[in-house]
Amino acid sequence: MSSCVTDTARTLACRDGAAAAHLKLLSLLDIFFASIIGISSPVFLARYFQGKPVYDKAILIIKCFAAGVILSTSLVHVLPEAFTALSNCHVASSHPWKDFPFAGLVTLVGALMALLVDLTASSHVHQSHDNDNKPSGEYLPVAATQDGTGGKKTGSESSKEEAVKQQKQKLVSQCTIRPLVLALAFHQIFEGMGLGGCIAQADFRMGTVAYMCFMFSVTTPMGIVLGMIVFAVTGYDDSSSNALIMEGLLGSMSSGILIYMALVDLIALDFFHNELMASHTWLKKASFIALALGSTSMSILALWA
Repeated sequence: MSSCVTDTARTLACRDGAAAAHLKLLSLLDIFFASIIGISSPVFLARYFQGKPVYDKAILIIKCFAAGVILSTSLVHVLPEAFTALSNCHVASSHPWKDFPFAGLVTLVGALMALLVDLTASSHVHQSHDNDNKPSGEYLPVAATQDGTGGKKTGSESSKEEAVKQQKQKLVSQCTIRPLVLALAFHQIFEGMGLGGCIAQADFRMGTVAYMCFMFSVTTPMGIVLGMIVFAVTGYDDSSSNALIMEGLLGSMSSGILIYMALVDLIALDFFHNELMASHTWLKKASFIALALGSTSMSILALWA
């Protein structure tokens, strides 16, 4: 208990409310413009280079860099902060927080929730596609068709399968982007670049792209403003037990979502289910290097943030 009191006194001694408020106001513009630069760069580059041979390869490398950034954000930044909040002496000394590792459990729940969203969205698209392409007559056996092709795919069938594959790829990108717009509001330049690469590949309409870029850019400044208002009106104590519990639970949930999307929606999809990656050995090596650079860059930032 004495160590808890000592830690609290040390924390309070390091707090300077007036200086912190001044820095928060200055950080609003810095974070806003950093967000715009980070997320807009890949989007504008895509507008100029789309359709050129280097475009698809460049977008793939940017996505792998983004996957490393997201994975490092979850494991190096968000998850340790969640464990720290829930292991604080004010929280860990009471039931039920001292009896069970809730940070790990909520991280698992977040990953499972992201999986459930993916499964629901994928099944919905497959069902709608099956209804659109379902023939009016009976299905013919695949192994023995009447035209004597022996189950070989015709040109129209191949084009239909290619359309389904492209639509699934677009869906994955959309399902990846939407939760990221809400969850990724940290370390704006690196994550903005990664998110901008995903937006560019998803091929949204211009209005949707502008909306997503705007929402990403204003998320963190809006959070800072709301936090300052809540603190001024209610005298909110961010070192209280309730605040630490909420911080730990929400951080764990975000970490689980980020881990799932980095490993499944980005890394697994691009490295194991991408024909462009499979046909170019050098591209696979370059993508892995980009993945390592992204994770390393974001991990180094943990020294300061």
